[in-house]
Amino acid sequence: MSELPLHRNTGLDLVRATEAAALAAARWMGMGPRREAELTAGSAMATTLNSLELDGYVVIGEEGRLGGVASLPSGHSVGTRRGIAVDVLADPIDGRRLLARGRTGAVSVAAIATQGSMWSPRPALYMEKLVVNRHVAPALVPECLSAPAAWTLGLIARTTGKPVRDLVVFVLERPRHGDLIAEIRAAGARVMLADDGDIAGAVLAASPDGPIDALMGIGGAAEGLTAACAVRALGGGMLARLAPQSIDERDAILETGLDPDRIMRCSDLVASNQIFFVATGITDGPLLQGVRFLGDRATTNSLVLRSETRTRRIIIAEHLLEEAEI
Repeated sequence: MSELPLHRNTGLDLVRATEAAALAAARWMGMGPRREAELTAGSAMATTLNSLELDGYVVIGEEGRLGGVASLPSGHSVGTRRGIAVDVLADPIDGRRLLARGRTGAVSVAAIATQGSMWSPRPALYMEKLVVNRHVAPALVPECLSAPAAWTLGLIARTTGKPVRDLVVFVLERPRHGDLIAEIRAAGARVMLADDGDIAGAVLAASPDGPIDALMGIGGAAEGLTAACAVRALGGGMLARLAPQSIDERDAILETGLDPDRIMRCSDLVASNQIFFVATGITDGPLLQGVRFLGDRATTNSLVLRSETRTRRIIIAEHLLEEAEI
């Protein structure tokens, strides 16, 4: 695996792709489930990615979300092909239901790392995850993923010096998480339930000064890989394990030789330390402000993370809209 250094401005180039996707997606906020939102955001992101000086390979694409038609399918090449070879993860809309309902927390995200460094969970669809910040990361052990929630929360409380009652845990509101939510509440911790968007939840949990102490539960496998890029860039800790939700999914995983019982850390999910993660808010949320349309202009709020230097940038940009958009 090549470890040629990515240019320090790569993240600033990459954020243009999430800005473009967010601007396109924001027009569909609150309009209900619309295929047009996915298609226009994906096309905007793909167009921008293809203008970047990268030789990119999409590790996990969006074809599964769009019924086989996508601007950024798995295995697709992006960039001018004249730059450094990189693995690419791109999700033009993380939080599709949030966007459709006009709710908070929808973001556009992308990540790149040295080509060949990203582990692919395909054909797995779901992954169990535990994410904490860099203060707790050294104390994280594989047993945390299988232990009762109270045990893990006790470990986090001891490491941070907080009482359990002051901990906040991000959990997707799904029927499968009924027992987990009950365990967290019984232990005395507080729960932040979310309709969607566990990439943003993972970033919040991995941020040392964020409002979340941990992310727990089962979410998308593709989202888990993208989250791992952000967590590693922030110096946080993550444990993950495939969590097939059907016999067919488990059989498909076994057929490809993947071990559904293997517990992985960030370094297993993305081996390189040459990582950039970017996100742009589509709707307002706890991580980023959403797109604002202001006549012939629009503003975006983005996050850029670089793993090598642990740099975290917050960017507010103003965009002049095309005449046809006004």
